[in-house]
Amino acid sequence: MSYFSGKTIWLTGASSGIGLAMAEQLAAAGAHLILTSRRSEALEQVRQSLANPDAHQILALDLSQPEQAVEQAHAQLGHQVIDILINNAGVSQRSWIVDTDLSVYRQLMEIDYFAVVALSKLVLPRMLERKSGHIVTVSSVAGKVGTKLRSGYCGAKFGVIGFMDSLRAETRAAGLQVTSILPGFINTQVAHNSLTGDGSALGHEDPDNAGGISAEECARQSLQAIANGKAEVVIGSGLSKLAPRLQRFFPGLVRKLVANRKTFDES
Repeated sequence: MSYFSGKTIWLTGASSGIGLAMAEQLAAAGAHLILTSRRSEALEQVRQSLANPDAHQILALDLSQPEQAVEQAHAQLGHQVIDILINNAGVSQRSWIVDTDLSVYRQLMEIDYFAVVALSKLVLPRMLERKSGHIVTVSSVAGKVGTKLRSGYCGAKFGVIGFMDSLRAETRAAGLQVTSILPGFINTQVAHNSLTGDGSALGHEDPDNAGGISAEECARQSLQAIANGKAEVVIGSGLSKLAPRLQRFFPGLVRKLVANRKTFDES
């Protein structure tokens, strides 16, 4: 993918899942990566495993505290040119609304929405000055279709798609690219790390995600969409890929489907 060769790309959520697969493919394509997740040790392991490791740097940030993360990022990156920002970090949810603490909703919004806004705003001024740059956010099919057990996750992902749509409209005249990636069911650890009603991790797989496409295939399709300058792309298979289109043309049908569909904790 020649589009990425020689470009400096800031990738969040880079230590596992889709982010790790993206990092491997971007490094192989000749990109210079700024790798972000919470733990510097994990990031350093990733950096050392990539093609041309000396071309990449790590930037450990806690994106549940976006303002602090922006301060740290600004201090480390300074005026470094960022060609592409890929907002990939995120956390999901598996809990019923009635059982979910308000603090869990806030944590989901901080990571899945406000961190995207904060990092995008950090790189945006320099991109506008250069009239060049690409901002990408990995949202979700859950940002188009609300489902059981994901009320806070869906809310954040709906919100971030709206933010990206507005960002695209505001920066089009300046020549910037803005891409929203909407994965469906992907076979990663996302369910294991999902927040339950009290904020603890679920700790086991969800059959929906376990049956999804691989992180590597999701990364490949995502990067192809970015290279092609797509505004929005849905990635997945089966119902999770079809759901946004069905929602658009047959919303009543989708409401019935999601209401009647059994979850992993319903008999």
